[in-house]
Amino acid sequence: MAEAAWGNGELARAVNRTGTETGQRLKYDASAVSHWLSGTSPAAKALPVVLETLARRLKRPITAFEAGFREMPTPVDKSTDTVSGLIDLGSLDMDPSRRGILTAGLYSVALTIPGWPDVVGRFERLRTDPHLRIGMAEVRAVAAMTERISTLVDQFGGRMARPMAASFLVNTIVPYLRANADEDARKAMLSAAADHCYLTGYMAADERHDSLAQRYYLKALELAGHAGDHLMYCTTLRGMSVQAVNLGHGSTALRFAEAASSASPQAGPRMRAFLTGQQAHALAQTGDKAGALLHLRTAEVAMDQAESKAKAGGRYDPSSLAYHVAQVNYELGDREGAIRAIQHSEKVRPMVYRGTRVRHRSMLAEWQIEAGRLEEAVQNWHLALDDYLAIQSGRADDRFRSMLSATRPHRRNPHVRELLERARPMAGGRGSARTAQGAMT
Repeated sequence: MAEAAWGNGELARAVNRTGTETGQRLKYDASAVSHWLSGTSPAAKALPVVLETLARRLKRPITAFEAGFREMPTPVDKSTDTVSGLIDLGSLDMDPSRRGILTAGLYSVALTIPGWPDVVGRFERLRTDPHLRIGMAEVRAVAAMTERISTLVDQFGGRMARPMAASFLVNTIVPYLRANADEDARKAMLSAAADHCYLTGYMAADERHDSLAQRYYLKALELAGHAGDHLMYCTTLRGMSVQAVNLGHGSTALRFAEAASSASPQAGPRMRAFLTGQQAHALAQTGDKAGALLHLRTAEVAMDQAESKAKAGGRYDPSSLAYHVAQVNYELGDREGAIRAIQHSEKVRPMVYRGTRVRHRSMLAEWQIEAGRLEEAVQNWHLALDDYLAIQSGRADDRFRSMLSATRPHRRNPHVRELLERARPMAGGRGSARTAQGAMT
C-alpha cells in the first residue's frame, strides 16, 4: 500500500471497481482494509481481486505472500508439463458444468510471459503412447480443423465454436502430441497445436472471458516455442496486445506488442505491418503521438510492400491496417479522421468477417454520434443489427449495450425510437446481452 501510495479507503474502492469485472459486488470500505492490516485475510473469492488490484497499480505480479495474506510462498508445482496443462484447461472448458471455474478469473495486467529463449525447443513428453504414431497427414488434419473452426468464428462468433475447439484439443490434439513421430512431424504438430490454442484464446477473448483467453495464449506461446515457430510465437503476443488494448490497458498492450516485435527481427513485410500497426495503436492509447504516427507510417510502407508481391494474402490486409489508422486517429483526438479510416476499412474488408463487421459498424456509429452525426450513426447501427442476431459474441454484446447508452439522450428522435424498437426483441435471450433489457425501458 505504501508503494501504491494508497490509503485504506483508496485500496477498498479500487478493489470494489476491479471486482465488478467478475460480477462480484464487493462493498469493502476503509475498515475492511484495517482488518487486513491487522492480520485477517479477504474472503477466498475476493483475494484474487485484491491481488490483481495491487498488481495493476504497481505494474508487476503480486502474490498473496508478498501482500501479507500468507505466511509462506505458495509452492510451485513443476511437475505439470505443457501437455498436462492443456488437458486440464481444455477439459474444464468443454464441460458446461465446470466452465464457470475458468471464466471467473480476472484479466492480469502484470502477466509474466515466457521469453522466446525460455521456451524454444524445450518440449518434453512425460509419456509417449507406443501404440500411436503420427505423420504429416495428422498435422494437416489438425490444421484443417482449426481453419474450419476459424471460419465458423468469423461467421457466428466465438461463443458458439469454443466448446468444439476445446473438445478437439483434448480428444485429438493432446493424443497426437504424445504420439511417436519423426522430428519434422513432431514440430509441425506442436506448431499446429499452438495455432489451435491461439484461436481458442481468441474465442475466449471474443466471449469476454479475458483471463481464460490469457491462459490459452500462454499455452500457445509455450507450444510455439517448443515447435521453434517464431511466427506463431509473435502472432500470439500480438493477439495478447490486441486483447489488452481493447480492454483499455495501453501500457500492457504496448509491452506485448514490443515483445512481439523484438522477437521477430527478420519478419517479412506483412508481418512487420501486422506488428507495427498494433504497436501504433498501443502507443496512441498511452498518449505517445509521435511514436504512434511513426509506427503507423512504418506499417503502411510494409503493407505496400506486402501487397505488391505476387501472392499477396493473409489475415492482416489493407482493411486491418485501415482499422489501425482509425484507432490511432481516434486515440489521438482526430475523430473525423478515425471515421474516414474505419469507413474505408469497411469498404475493403471481405464480407466473410461478419463478427468484425458488427463490431466495427457499431464503433463507427458511436464515433458518428459523438461527432453530432446522429442520422448517419442510426443508419450504421441498423446495418450492425442486420447481422447481430447471427453472432454469438461477448464483444458484439458490448457494442449492443454501448448503442443503448449512446442513444439514451436522443430517445425522442424518431429515427432513434425506430432503432430502439427494432433492437428491443434482440435484448433478451442472448447470453450477456440480457442485461441490456433493463436499459431499454
